[in-house]
Amino acid sequence: MEETQAVKALAALAQPVRLRLFRALVVTGPQGLTPGTMAEGLGISASALSFHLKELVHAGLVSVERSSRNLIYRAEFGQMNALLGYLTENCCEGAACAVTPSGTCTTC
Repeated sequence: MEETQAVKALAALAQPVRLRLFRALVVTGPQGLTPGTMAEGLGISASALSFHLKELVHAGLVSVERSSRNLIYRAEFGQMNALLGYLTENCCEGAACAVTPSGTCTTC
């Protein structure tokens, strides 16, 4: 991942509603969610949902697919993992890093 892509993804996630949307899609997994389900589950209006989903799609973190009359939104796990890799590629100066369940590195 390049720096500009990382900045775009991080900017998209740097908003509470978009972060909640993305986390909901990650939890749901590959089957994805419809906009109606997301709006109901997160308690936001359809227009606000549409705006936030557009930003996540533009950042490459979410994809959308039409399935008959529904739109299905899914987290882009490859892009998410690329972002995590970009953020941690120099952890421990490139050496193998043992991370504990709490998220702390035992090598650094």
